[in-house]
Amino acid sequence: MVETISADEFRDRIDERRRGERSFVVVDTRPEESFAGWRVADAVHYFYKPFHEFDVDDFERETGLSPDDTVITLCAKGKASDDFAAELDAAGYDDVTVVADGMRGWSAVYDRTPVPLPDGSSPTDVAPPLDVVQVQRRAKGCLGYLVVGGREPGDADHVPTDADDGSDRVAVADSDGSDRVAVAIDVSRHGEEWVEAAAEYDASIAAVLDTHVHADHLSGGRSLADDLGVPYYLPAAAAARDVAYSFEPIGRNETLDVGGIDLKTLATPGHTDDGASYLVGDAAVLTGDTLFTDSVGRTELQFSAGADGEDGEEAGDASGEGAAGAARRLYDSLHGTLLAQPDDVVVCPGHFAVANDGTTGDVEPGEPVFTTVGGARREIEILDLDADDFVDRITRTLPEKPPNYESVIAANRGVESPPDETAAIELELGPNRCAAEPDAGSAADD
Repeated sequence: MVETISADEFRDRIDERRRGERSFVVVDTRPEESFAGWRVADAVHYFYKPFHEFDVDDFERETGLSPDDTVITLCAKGKASDDFAAELDAAGYDDVTVVADGMRGWSAVYDRTPVPLPDGSSPTDVAPPLDVVQVQRRAKGCLGYLVVGGREPGDADHVPTDADDGSDRVAVADSDGSDRVAVAIDVSRHGEEWVEAAAEYDASIAAVLDTHVHADHLSGGRSLADDLGVPYYLPAAAAARDVAYSFEPIGRNETLDVGGIDLKTLATPGHTDDGASYLVGDAAVLTGDTLFTDSVGRTELQFSAGADGEDGEEAGDASGEGAAGAARRLYDSLHGTLLAQPDDVVVCPGHFAVANDGTTGDVEPGEPVFTTVGGARREIEILDLDADDFVDRITRTLPEKPPNYESVIAANRGVESPPDETAAIELELGPNRCAAEPDAGSAADD
């Protein structure tokens, strides 16, 4: 009897296997090229095409499996693997499971986990409580956030007021009757994950923000904001990228009041010209694709998403300096802005690395992915370089580009749109590839 499970149930079984509570082998039936480009960690490949003759002896020679093994079958959409599971069942395999929707389903699997914050960052008897929830898109390594403040803001609603530090302070909308107020940052296409996270904290989402125009996944920020009837913010510099839809520009040093917690915009161009990071109180900084836990952002994606100019420089860079100019801006953003924060500020990146073989290095999906400013300074080797060597390293060896990145950028700018859900799924399949090479001699960090 063949069992069918959801992609979320598949995730849970993978976690149980990692803890030694379950044993099984994943057999991926997609074509070799698809399997090589992106797969679940530790999967075994065996190409199967429905309605073609199945040779169980060939299968067992190629995979080393036998009817005593527990098998989970996986394909692109769940159809071929369902037929394949039936073939195994008929051949005497009595413990076979199919993952519904295949890798499409796997691409939409999420984990939610709180980010540990420094002690004393939220003394509830003195200041409003603060929670930062990390929303992980497991198969792609995309990380989004929900920042939850403790009380409703004042009467102001998107009205700048003078602050002692010279910044503009903007109160987000009222909490809609919930006990707490939240903002959602770097929302992927499945915005319900952020809504469910907010419900777990009895909070309502009062605004949605992106750190930049993304190249590796379709942003769900604008759609979620529209669904909730709340403002959608992009860094003000995104206007220069000809974004075709309306958004609330949030400028350098502008601060949102999130239930009594300040969320301050730090301009951090480099990965893209519109890149921003968001400083949450004095506890955490959401760095988007500027700074990761083990590397920094690559700098050429925005500028390769258009025709080359006559001088050979890539289009899209106002300075005309392409990836090298962006790398210098990234160096300044890192050293002049992010690494200037106190050492104990928690760094919350926009991605973790997922390799083509599905492995995630030192990251354990479902556990929070973070470092601190001090930890990044000590542990990320590229941050020790001077400006010239940094630019040379960033631009010398470029990782493989994200799949369909030009179309993804165009969709996130609002100048193109996938015609339907199937096209949207296909457009962003595969891992993120937004980090620069951690080491110039290494394989692509994708």
